[in-house]
Amino acid sequence: MRRMGTAVLVAAAMLVGTQPAWAARTKIHEAAESDRYGRKFGGMLGRGALNVLTSPVDLLANVVNETKSGPPFVGTMTGLGKGVGCGLLRLGSGAVDLVTFWVPGFNGFPVSDQYSNCLAPREAAAVEELPAVYAQPAPTWEVPTTEPGAAQPPAKPAPKRTWKK
Repeated sequence: MRRMGTAVLVAAAMLVGTQPAWAARTKIHEAAESDRYGRKFGGMLGRGALNVLTSPVDLLANVVNETKSGPPFVGTMTGLGKGVGCGLLRLGSGAVDLVTFWVPGFNGFPVSDQYSNCLAPREAAAVEELPAVYAQPAPTWEVPTTEPGAAQPPAKPAPKRTWKK
């Protein structure tokens, strides 16, 4: 029995110790938020399974972090409450992903990638930065030549006629 308790403590320490690696944003998270249905389909299944399976990590991570940061008893109780809440939120988010992965245009209710704070804003790793050239306003269109076949600006529409009887 004592061996079993030691094994559980070692496993819990390993889970909490590897938490930053688990909290990293993965390709599954990016795929689940994709606009393309084929990519979103598998991404939501993967993210849902990941959130359901790792929801207990929230409890362990929050209890350890809050116990370290505050008075031992108060920190432990705060971490326990925060961990249970975040674990249930992550479990619910994963369940929604697993049930609604097939719905077009719906990308679920993603939870933060951090296990220490489930309500933290998500990292914007999937956002691609455009070069500075694209951020500048477009100059007015200059027509280099008037010869036939050259690119011309659109003609101004004729003024509207008013008809009288």
